[in-house]
Amino acid sequence: MGRYVKGCNLCQRIKNRIEELAGKLKLSKVPEKLWTHLTIDFIMKLPVVSGKDAILVVYDRLSKMMHFVATMEGTSAEGLVRLFRDNV
Repeated sequence: MGRYVKGCNLCQRIKNRIEELAGKLKLSKVPEKLWTHLTIDFIMKLPVVSGKDAILVVYDRLSKMMHFVATMEGTSAEGLVRLFRDNV
């Protein structure tokens, strides 16, 4: 019986799920203060202009405000902190 089920194309496409369903989606909480819930990302591999080839994007979820900071692709974690402190 097991060999038949493994070899049957229809049985393989319509087999029962073993794992549990994911459940209902939960909404994210709306931030209450400005600049407390941020999204940070880099845009890289850009043409070099004035020695900069990347952009740091900082986005505030509540106000929908963005900051764009020109930077270099090899920025370290310490450099990221300095960029954030000085520009945001």
